[in-house]
Amino acid sequence: MWEGRARAARRDIAALGTAGLGVAGLHAAAIEVVERVVGSELTCWAGIDPATLVISSMTSGADRIPDEYEPRLAETEYAGTVPNSFAEMARTSHPVARLSDLPHREVVGHRRLNEVWRPLGIEHEVRTTFVVDGDCWGAAGFVRSGPDFSDRELEFLSAVAPAIGAATRVAVRTDAHGYRGGAGPSIVVTDPTGTPRAITAAARSWQDELGPRFGVLLKAVVTGTRAAVSGTFEARLQTPSGGWILMQGSRLIGEDEEVVVTIEPASGRHLLGMLLAAYGLTAREREICLEVIAGRTTTAIAGRLAISPYTIQDHLKSAFAKVGVRSRGELVATLRPE
Repeated sequence: MWEGRARAARRDIAALGTAGLGVAGLHAAAIEVVERVVGSELTCWAGIDPATLVISSMTSGADRIPDEYEPRLAETEYAGTVPNSFAEMARTSHPVARLSDLPHREVVGHRRLNEVWRPLGIEHEVRTTFVVDGDCWGAAGFVRSGPDFSDRELEFLSAVAPAIGAATRVAVRTDAHGYRGGAGPSIVVTDPTGTPRAITAAARSWQDELGPRFGVLLKAVVTGTRAAVSGTFEARLQTPSGGWILMQGSRLIGEDEEVVVTIEPASGRHLLGMLLAAYGLTAREREICLEVIAGRTTTAIAGRLAISPYTIQDHLKSAFAKVGVRSRGELVATLRPE
């Protein structure tokens, strides 16, 4: 029976993918489709930046996690030490993960379970990633107090996740091409927990636009920055209006362990890698498109990439077909969102 439900869900989700929805709208509609089969008390779906595996948007089901628990949830997501994070699942090509399937010692000490779900009276969690053509475009978590998620429910999620990934990839194109920019650059200085110590007037404008989500995203970037060996971290994130911003964190050297986070509108340069992946281009096609966008000739590209001009033309023909253009000029115009 679940196979028939999975087929029906894939059809519904494919239809949503052609409706011109952005990521948030698509996920809100897809939640209703999936929850006909996989019931939960709370569910949160995320858009994922495939280049960095950082959450770029969040969409909740009918009920939302209480605001006071959102920062803790974000911290467990980016700490790098909590099993079944979305990034870990994407890297290991593990599309569905049930919390209870972890080794007993990991379940007992699981931070997300102990710090977020159990205080809310919840014991069971399953997570899935939306991967298509090797790129992760989103993920979702489902939790409930009981009974645990069944094998059939996990099989259903595995069956529909690629369809959701493909639809999300299309929705990213809608959002990226609809980008119109926002306020100017801004700076926030935080303590090690992500609590602001100083904030510029421009940053306050982002705070007003993002609302309660601002603090959650800030803590997520700070957590990622502190966990990164390089001491730097960046994320491309969507605003409620559908635009994109770039948040970049850098650790300061000093006893206070402060982190500086800069915020600015994401330009076409920042969104280009995501857009290339959204059109399903191969790694080589993306490489050649970047060379074309840089204004290089076929001869110059051949010399830089050590491949023949004929091979370049073959890759470009394939890229033209996927993007829906007929010339280099149209390709550049399409892949440079303003």
